[in-house]
Amino acid sequence: MRYFIRDGTLFLRGTFRAASTGIGGGIGRVTTIFNHTVSRSFDHADPAKYMDLVVAAQGFSSDYYGLLTAVAMRHLCVLQYDFITVFVTAGVSNPNPHHPHERHTINVIVYSREGMTDAALLETIVTVTEAKAQALHDMGYGFSGTTTDAVIVAHEDDAVRHTYAGTLTEAGRRVYAAVHYGVQQALKRYSGEVQRAGSSFFIFSRYGDGGDRWVEWRHENCPYYPCHFEGQRCDFCYCPYYPCGDEELGGWVKSASGGMAWGCARCILLHLPAVADYVKRNPEASLKEVKRFRERCSLQGRS
Repeated sequence: MRYFIRDGTLFLRGTFRAASTGIGGGIGRVTTIFNHTVSRSFDHADPAKYMDLVVAAQGFSSDYYGLLTAVAMRHLCVLQYDFITVFVTAGVSNPNPHHPHERHTINVIVYSREGMTDAALLETIVTVTEAKAQALHDMGYGFSGTTTDAVIVAHEDDAVRHTYAGTLTEAGRRVYAAVHYGVQQALKRYSGEVQRAGSSFFIFSRYGDGGDRWVEWRHENCPYYPCHFEGQRCDFCYCPYYPCGDEELGGWVKSASGGMAWGCARCILLHLPAVADYVKRNPEASLKEVKRFRERCSLQGRS
């Protein structure tokens, strides 16, 4: 899976088995998943046709699931919890018994790096809804969602590892934690309580003295810079190819929880300025392609 923001749209690209509650949704195989920002006055006569144009403008095929939102992608929150990645945009109005939702919506996309049964995909939607409702309750809202909320759940791995996705399962508890935290953070950014120039990235960390917790990664004033070399690029501190399994770049190490995790502390590939720029221009480039680009740069004496 690769994800990127382009033209006011979050795109996920891959070969997905997915379930969607959005316009034209259902359950099936798609190569594109997106969340697209429209104006608050959006009133297209044929939203499905409009969404066709969104993917066509990027040159993507018509096998997609998509969502629409009036929330700008600078308020997007991306949360990574082991094999689960959650994308949240959220906007709500003040509680109002007559018109509490207006043009606002909460969109959630869940991606699992590990395979799920179709039943688990559908159960994940239930888990997302529970987490979203609890997040709104914890923030003092008197409703459990808006009238236009939507969810997409997807995976790519044909080796099924998760039969269920309720809150007591390995997949479900990660989804619940990410959505519960992500909805609150997304609403804080939408309301202006937390201000960021672009989308926010969070990772569930088990390291350090703070114990298990969510950590927002920000390259501004990073206390670890430079972790590799002076002048390194930090656009991809959390690598989009993780875990790549390429032993030229990393290796399997014992994790804090006792299992095995992919360790890539010695990899500097995406920290090279020319390579980082290349991946930003070509977000769907394969790791093999990126490594070839690095080799060409080395031959040309470019860093």
